[in-house]
Amino acid sequence: MMSKQLTTLSFVLILLCTIMLKTKACLNGEHLELTNGATLYVDRDYEVPEGHSFPEREHLLTMLHEMDSLYNATRDIGYLSDKGLLLIVLDRYQQAIALYLKIEKMQPNRYSTASNLGTVYELTGQNIKALEWIKKSIEIDPKSHHQSEWIHVKILETKIKGDKQYTTQSLLGLDFGNGKLPISKMSKKELETLRYSLYYQLNERMSFIKPQDKIVAQLLFDLGSVSMLLRWNKVASEVYKEAKRYGFSHPDLDFRIKESRRLYVKEVRAFNKAKAVKDESNRLLYYRFATLGLITIVGGVVYWRRVKIRRLR
Repeated sequence: MMSKQLTTLSFVLILLCTIMLKTKACLNGEHLELTNGATLYVDRDYEVPEGHSFPEREHLLTMLHEMDSLYNATRDIGYLSDKGLLLIVLDRYQQAIALYLKIEKMQPNRYSTASNLGTVYELTGQNIKALEWIKKSIEIDPKSHHQSEWIHVKILETKIKGDKQYTTQSLLGLDFGNGKLPISKMSKKELETLRYSLYYQLNERMSFIKPQDKIVAQLLFDLGSVSMLLRWNKVASEVYKEAKRYGFSHPDLDFRIKESRRLYVKEVRAFNKAKAVKDESNRLLYYRFATLGLITIVGGVVYWRRVKIRRLR
């Protein structure tokens, strides 16, 4: 039932976040769905990030035309904001900037305006302006993007500094050690929160970024480390493979891929063994109860026959 509900819900979600090939940023629809109810993508799971799949360009152009018509008919600013979002997806960055600046004058301090201006400025390489607007969007709605936008801020700050080497420390302000396996003093709850934040940001960024990309590669490696610390070993193995595909280089990367896979197989075997023992125990218990029931029935029949014979005498 829950799986069916999640599947149904996913078809109306429209939180649109994406990255273009040469730049990285997040897009935000006006609502959980576009103002006219259109759906732009459907995600499959919440474990290994793989990005969103958007409609063909022709369909996006049709949607853009619909937003124009609906805004002219209703003057609902939501349609105008969604038009800006579609302009960004269609690579019409300067038009999107002009439109969102217009919206900001019409109705200041809208979250979607600040967030999408941060996006489009980043897409055009204006990282300082992008950072200003992303910070403003967080001030307007601190819970936006499941409170994962701090990672976006760290990325922009790192890019503005001109760092050529992206590390766990520069992108996350964290350290998982330099050993063959990751280590951390973070609590399980903290790791779970970090894992989802990384998944959310990466799932958006991988929508249009093709391998290889240093930032995505590093964050994938970090997601693999967090997954391994949480003992999500199957996920860790797959995420580490993605990090390698995106060009990440680490002397222990191959070891971690194999080790997380080995641990996953070990867990599966242990689970199957425990299940087999439990099944056998349940089977024996069933036979015991069945035998006891049979004895009770037979005893009852014998007793009834004896009583009947005594009455006949």
